[in-house]
Formats: sequence, structure tokens, C-alpha cells
Amino acid sequence: MSDMKDYMVRGTAANDELRVFACTSAELVEKARSIHDTTPVVTAALGRLLSAATMMGSMMKGEKDVLTLNLNGDGPVGAVCVTANSKGDVKGFVNNPYVDIPLKPNGKLDVSGAVGKGFLNVIRDTGMKEPYNSSTELVSGEVGDDLSYYFAVSEQTPSSVGVGVLVDVDRTVLCAGGFIVQVMPDASEETISGLEKNISKLSSVTDMLRKGLTPEEVLQVVLEGFDVQIMEKRPIFFDCDCNREKVERAIISVGSKELQSMIDEGKPVETECRFCRKKYVFEIDDLKKML
Repeated sequence: MSDMKDYMVRGTAANDELRVFACTSAELVEKARSIHDTTPVVTAALGRLLSAATMMGSMMKGEKDVLTLNLNGDGPVGAVCVTANSKGDVKGFVNNPYVDIPLKPNGKLDVSGAVGKGFLNVIRDTGMKEPYNSSTELVSGEVGDDLSYYFAVSEQTPSSVGVGVLVDVDRTVLCAGGFIVQVMPDASEETISGLEKNISKLSSVTDMLRKGLTPEEVLQVVLEGFDVQIMEKRPIFFDCDCNREKVERAIISVGSKELQSMIDEGKPVETECRFCRKKYVFEIDDLKKML
């Protein structure tokens, strides 16, 4: 086992014909679960999206680039929102953390039932005037399939995305993580069919992680028969960058009329960060200064 707790790796395979990523993310998913007090099925939905975002975040080049993934389904969970930076640090929240629905007939958590039908929205903010914004239909609500579909349709990059979360009987996270394998434009038919064959016989991501496989070993299984070159390995965290100044700016942005009515109410204003649930209190004097 690795000395790094949560970490991701990225690299290439089949002489650069494939771009590969994998991560183990139990600690950050557990942190998200404890912050939002999610039920097992919600933990699985949020955890899968968090794991995918750590890997997709590392695809961005700029230090200040931010990736946002929104799952907007019509299921009981409502929206699931996750953001990641290019270092692979993530944060996320769900609209309804307490949803509980029956397990599937096979005994697995019914993530697709919780998410429902709708859209996956991907926003890449690279500091340009307009962020890159793309939306694809949810094909399954299972997160991995939906992201594979997004890559194929929106980025014209055939990809296989596998993400999983295993929740213990006490609701804590036993293991979490995933992989992304992307086919580069110059990939040969032989490479593509070899990869497809491997993917078709894969066990679930959680099966591999439960056996104690590291991200590197997961890639060895997914890419059996290919040479895998790991280019980078880095730790990943659930990390919220909210602070008082940012919240203050948000309050100021509502406008002076709105601010004046807050002051007239004569009560302190309390706000809570949606990502980490940290509370910020602004007294009347603070509001007057803002005005």
C-alpha cells in the first residue's frame, strides 16, 4: 500500500496512444460525508463525482483554473455540485443530503435512482472572459457512464470512466476512487480493441479498491497487456477556499438597497458556505461599513 493516503496518478499507455488517470479518495469522500451528513446513496453519488473531479481537474493547465461539475437530475437528491482546481483538490455539496431510497435488486446502492434523468453540466473557468460551458444528457445517472458520454460527445475524446464508493454499515466510507482512460486521436485499432476487451471484463472499481489495489495497480488491471508510464503522483484533498472576505463581497454584490433593508431589520446576518458549511456572522456595524 502507498504511504500517501488520498492521491491520484496520471500518465500514458500504449506509446502515448492512451492518456490515463487513477485515484484513491476515501478520506476526502469521508470528509464530504461527515460535513454534509449524507446517507449512503448520496455519499456514493457525491463521492463518485468528487473522485472524477480530482482527475479531471488535473487535466487543466493553469494554476488558477477551476472545473465545476453539476449533476442536475430530477431524482430526489436534486443537484450535485463539485468543483476542483488543477492540483486536484475538490469540494462539493448536494441539495438533499438525507435522501434514502431502497437498494437495487442486486443489493447495490441505487445511485441512478437518486440522481434521476437530466443533465451533466461541465464548466471550465480558465480566466478567459467566458468560461467554457458544456452540457450533456445523463445517460444513466451512475456518474461514470455519464462522464464517458460527456467526453465522447462534448470533447470528442472516447474515454472510459470508472468511479466507485463503498460505504460501511456505520455509513462511513470504506473505499473510494476511480480511473479515466482516454483514447488519443492517433490510437491504432489494435490499441482501441485491446482496451475495449479489457474494459468489458473489468470487475467494479470498488471491488479493486476493496482488495487494496493502489491507483497504479488499478491502471495495471485496466490496461493489462499495455505498457503504462506514470508521469505524476500527487496528494488530493477535500479543501474549501471560502473566507470572510469572499462572503463579504457576495453580500455587497446584492446592492445597496438590499443591504439597507438588512440593516433596517436590525439583526445580524448569518450565512453558511454550501461546500464546507462554515458559518459567517455579520453584525449591523459590519453591514453599515459595507454600505
